[in-house]
Amino acid sequence: MAVLIEQRPQITSRGCSTLSKASWKTKGSTVAGWRGHCSRNSHKVGVREVHVASLHSGSEAVQEYEDNGSLASNSDLVGSEQTAADQDTIAAVVTGLQSGAIAIIRLSGPDAFSIAQQIFVPSSKPDLNFRPQTHRIYHGHAVDVEGSQLDEVLLLPMRGPRSFTAEDVVEIHGHGGPVCAPRILDACLAAGARRARNGEYTLRAFLNGRLDLTQAEAVAQLVGARSVAAADSALAGLKGGIGSAIADLRLEALTLLADIEARMDFEDEVEEASQTQLQQRMRDLMASLDQALGTRRRGALLQSGLQVALVGRPNVGKSSLLNALSGHDRAIVTAIPGTTRDIVEAETEIDGIPIRLLDTAGLRVATDEVEAIGVDRARAAAARADVLALVYDAQAGWTADDTAILQQLFAPPSTAAAPLVAVQGPVLVVQNKGTGLETLRRAIAAAAGCGQGVPGGRGWAVNERQGEALAHAKAALQASIDAAAMGHPLDFWTLDLHACVQALGEVSGQDVDEDVLDSVFSRFCIGK
Repeated sequence: MAVLIEQRPQITSRGCSTLSKASWKTKGSTVAGWRGHCSRNSHKVGVREVHVASLHSGSEAVQEYEDNGSLASNSDLVGSEQTAADQDTIAAVVTGLQSGAIAIIRLSGPDAFSIAQQIFVPSSKPDLNFRPQTHRIYHGHAVDVEGSQLDEVLLLPMRGPRSFTAEDVVEIHGHGGPVCAPRILDACLAAGARRARNGEYTLRAFLNGRLDLTQAEAVAQLVGARSVAAADSALAGLKGGIGSAIADLRLEALTLLADIEARMDFEDEVEEASQTQLQQRMRDLMASLDQALGTRRRGALLQSGLQVALVGRPNVGKSSLLNALSGHDRAIVTAIPGTTRDIVEAETEIDGIPIRLLDTAGLRVATDEVEAIGVDRARAAAARADVLALVYDAQAGWTADDTAILQQLFAPPSTAAAPLVAVQGPVLVVQNKGTGLETLRRAIAAAAGCGQGVPGGRGWAVNERQGEALAHAKAALQASIDAAAMGHPLDFWTLDLHACVQALGEVSGQDVDEDVLDSVFSRFCIGK
């Protein structure tokens, strides 16, 4: 329904501060109030001191040492062992409490099986001592500690590490609704379980090495996905796409650091060609970092979506444009100027990005109090929108009123000519002539920085936290590249390379602060 005439970008970039820490730090076994862990297959919280391998072996291996000095491979950092008595068994309803066919209560921890034995009576052998076997489904009844039946259920026991948390897990599948599941949960708590906190199941999966931090975040992104593209991107992250890519970057940075430190003792003997090769490897690493960072904007848009405000004079076709873009008759369309008084919203997708369209009241001197309120709301919507589409009438052409509105969008808010709050996003000038709808869609995607993305939207994209850590890694690596270019000694190169490695470890959780874990897992719902 519209043709793009002109784009007026108003995008400001935010700089990132350089990560200044260059020394390693080690953490104890307690993270954000949780006990230490046994990593069965991948990563562990905390940074390990990194030293160099010998140059005499012909292969430039990187070795990482545990806090106690024992050797651990880069691909399998093993945490401190933990006994079952060191950890509580947690329980929660992992499905909604609204009316539904099925509700699931999950137990996780060392006493999950024994608690299940107390509150479950199998229908096949109700009088015998019940000993559930892993990964089998049992039919029976949930009972309270006094033996009273609570619900007819299915029991699914899973011995660790073959479970989501890598601990012993028991799931109880009962009837949905606001009564049955809470009663079974109360029975679990009375039998010795503790109520799970927000995100505690996924946190345990992370601490036990079942997931790295990027995969844990992908779980939350998958649950909160607002489009197919967002779900596909989260699935790619859950499969390890981000973690694998960052692990490769970190390994290359570690190997590079090892090679430089190995040459520091013989710096006078290092040939210029060798230093040139090291600098080229740093530039190659920078290119790979840039590629990962290039997904940041799309990752943010996949999660938060995009607000597009349609603004302009009354009766220029804003409501018709909203209906055409959304594919639904959300807004009332008449020939009477000023029909739209309040904000009308509609949802659509562009290139897999969730889009919220805002149809606003026509911008003019209001003729009554109700219209004045609508105009004020239109101005507020323009101020907070990610993209503005300034619509004008193709039949009447561009008018002085259109020019005045455009000037208001860009004028400083302190001037008398600017009753609008200064807009933050780009402005598209759109002529409403009944054609060019796909052109406008592409223009909105380009103006917001969506790009085309990976075909089908199935590629991973970093989130805001991961993007900030990657930006720190890039800044540190750039400082190292600059030090090399200025001819500084090799030890100057390594200072910022250490910071780069540390920042990359923050992405996957190999080196992460307790506050970061608190922030990540507190966003999960109870039961996840």
